[in-house]
Amino acid sequence: MSAQTAATATPAAHSEQPLLEVRDFQVELITDAGIVRAVDAVSFSIHRGETVTIIGESGSGKSTTAMGILRLLPEDLAVLSGTVLIDGVDVTADPKAIDKVRGRTLALIPQDPMTALSPVHSIGNQLSEAIRIAGAASKDPGAVRARAIRLLEQVHIPTPDAQLKKYPHQLSGGMLQRVLIAIALASEPQLLVADEPTSALDVTVQAGILDLLLELQEQRGIGILMITHDLGVARLISDRIHVMKDGAFVESGEVQQIVDNPATEYTRKLLAAVPVLGAWDETPADGTALTTTGASHD
Repeated sequence: MSAQTAATATPAAHSEQPLLEVRDFQVELITDAGIVRAVDAVSFSIHRGETVTIIGESGSGKSTTAMGILRLLPEDLAVLSGTVLIDGVDVTADPKAIDKVRGRTLALIPQDPMTALSPVHSIGNQLSEAIRIAGAASKDPGAVRARAIRLLEQVHIPTPDAQLKKYPHQLSGGMLQRVLIAIALASEPQLLVADEPTSALDVTVQAGILDLLLELQEQRGIGILMITHDLGVARLISDRIHVMKDGAFVESGEVQQIVDNPATEYTRKLLAAVPVLGAWDETPADGTALTTTGASHD
């Protein structure tokens, strides 16, 4: 939920078990230059209906944190430690436990829809495959197709029946991002991990995607882990923010606390990087004043 709706939530809402509880989570990557600690003892939790955002510059470790939680890092190159409880299931103590929750309890919205979707398979084929894997509908092709259409309707894609026949290159970036959200929703997850879901989109389309995520959260009560470098995005969608630098959290708090009273210089620099509209300047670049009378005639 947004920061505004979070303020009206009852205390009882947080008495239940978190959807995601991360304690002292570390990721060490084995490289040619030696072992690199990419994520250093981070801890946070997400309850139903909450949006928690990890924000930081490129290379800060935020996406590595998300991929580590999902156990999508190469097993022979990444060493995980600490505790990650997903709906009570510890996926660090038992690596195979992730198969019980990934694509079921939680789902990933990847960063770039142009590379996340297969260019040689139609939207309908890819969405239908996600539905069959999730087991959220019968194996009957008609039932699978009907569910695919309903999912596209839920993410506000017009004429969904026609869109199923199209290939990724025939859709805009915003439409493709909505398709990825529909694929993630196929398993009816309780938790969504959104890895920079708006970074490849223009500002107008970004706003539509963020509105859609908040709408789905309100309808379904899902939790969202948002990964972004954009504090403007985090401000709009988050309940709590964790600011990450060099693999560790340097500041954590409620969204208004982080935005209005940042405690670190790093966070202040992130805030300063958010574009702000200035006053409208009607003076052209050449310095001549604009007139409303039009061009003069000889």
